[in-house]
Amino acid sequence: MIHFSRFLLCIPLVAITSTASGADESALLRIIGQDRQFIVQTASGPFTVTRSMTACARNKGFLQPLVPVPGVTPVTEIEVLHALNDPHTMVIDMRDEEDPLEATLPNSYHIPFNELEDRMGELACVRLAPNRWDCAKSPNVVAFCNGPVCPQSPVGIASMVRAGFPASKIAYYRGGMMDWEALGLSTVKGNRPTTR
Repeated sequence: MIHFSRFLLCIPLVAITSTASGADESALLRIIGQDRQFIVQTASGPFTVTRSMTACARNKGFLQPLVPVPGVTPVTEIEVLHALNDPHTMVIDMRDEEDPLEATLPNSYHIPFNELEDRMGELACVRLAPNRWDCAKSPNVVAFCNGPVCPQSPVGIASMVRAGFPASKIAYYRGGMMDWEALGLSTVKGNRPTTR
């Protein structure tokens, strides 16, 4: 028997309130660096879409795009699960240094988003010049961070591509830790060392 009560706690990620009823103007959606008001014209009149901090939508930040850099492939939990056992893929937790210590994906590596350009040698890239790498022999990468409003992995992905890592070898798990944990998927403490 399927129990839905656990999932119902996570459903109201976006609250919809009527503009006519005096919706809180400060509760704007934060989307990729800007606060925006979204009004949906319904048969009952205009509604303003806002975001409420629920148990599942606890992370503040800006909603991130599904494809942070052209050529990067978005993936779901199913692809991430397969990638965790793929010897030709590194699943990289790009959160700040302290974050992965409490909970992360099993078999993932940890390279903070702000250290990627200096640590691309750990991805089998060869330095050509300062901040320029040859990554032809690198494994595929699946990048993740806290979730759909976390900018850390999108920033990390952009820095990797800028430094020479092929976007076509990068997958982005936008759901990150927030979606992983909301689905009740197992986590571990700590990460694998990046030496392969």
